[in-house]
Amino acid sequence: MTTSKWGTARSVFALATVSLLTAAGLFFAAAHQAYAVTKTLTWAGCGISKKAFMTEMAAAFEKKTGIKIELKGGGATRGIREVADSSRDLGGSCRHTLENPLTMAPHPEERRVRMDPVAWDALVVVVHNDNPVSDITLEQIRQVYTGKITNWKQLGGRNAKIDLYVRKGKISGVGRTVRELIFANYDQEFTDRALVVKSSGPLEKAMAKDAINGMGITGVSSARKRTVKILSLQGKEPSYENIKSGDYLLYRPLFLVTHLQNTDPEIWAFSNFVHSEEGREIMRKVGTVPYEDAIGLWMKYLSQARKAQDGTLGE
Repeated sequence: MTTSKWGTARSVFALATVSLLTAAGLFFAAAHQAYAVTKTLTWAGCGISKKAFMTEMAAAFEKKTGIKIELKGGGATRGIREVADSSRDLGGSCRHTLENPLTMAPHPEERRVRMDPVAWDALVVVVHNDNPVSDITLEQIRQVYTGKITNWKQLGGRNAKIDLYVRKGKISGVGRTVRELIFANYDQEFTDRALVVKSSGPLEKAMAKDAINGMGITGVSSARKRTVKILSLQGKEPSYENIKSGDYLLYRPLFLVTHLQNTDPEIWAFSNFVHSEEGREIMRKVGTVPYEDAIGLWMKYLSQARKAQDGTLGE
């Protein structure tokens, strides 16, 4: 049997077409794979959220989906406001958005964001490891911060001046929640003897290194990763179980911040991953309480926040 020259041409054309289609398919498959691997979401926010769960969560999410999350610090205010102006995909915050106490309208730079509670952290008093004091009360903290207690001897320690370190500003994650949970007054002023630091990192480093007589408040999630002494509060340690049960009083939510108008499926995929059982287990393994594991704490937290908004001291 013989094949005409037209039959041969058709065969060659068909083979060429198949080859081109195969090459195109391989190209688009490779392009899709490259996109999946190189797709990056950006996150900025409080260092406490980053140390509490975000580092491990982002690594697990990338391994599962190929989507990388680039983590930057900068504080809770940066996390909220950079999501609000759409310069970041995701944010992390250890405080809620600011509101006008008269109108309850959101701060102009913190509008159009979704504050999604995903975990629980706690405020803790940290000191140098050589400090003999091991426990403190809420009233003692108030008196230290307002300058009524100035010597460690008044707290059962050595005869030495207390070097109080405080976070700069009233709207930082730690600065605002100290005022909220301990003073129930967002406008509370601290003693002018305090040493003001830019962020929680320098405060923790000072306690770990040279602040022999220092005291400061930070988040337990980051304090655990430093060589510092964490004081018990009214006889209760800030353990996983005590935070989960609410027996340790100074607990607070950690938020994942997203923009209300952002419909990016990768952002929703990450949010769902954080709330999934797999995501919650990642938190538990690093000692952070998932929000869903202690959802009953929410009403008490909101009650204290309302008192702080009103400026009335709560016990």
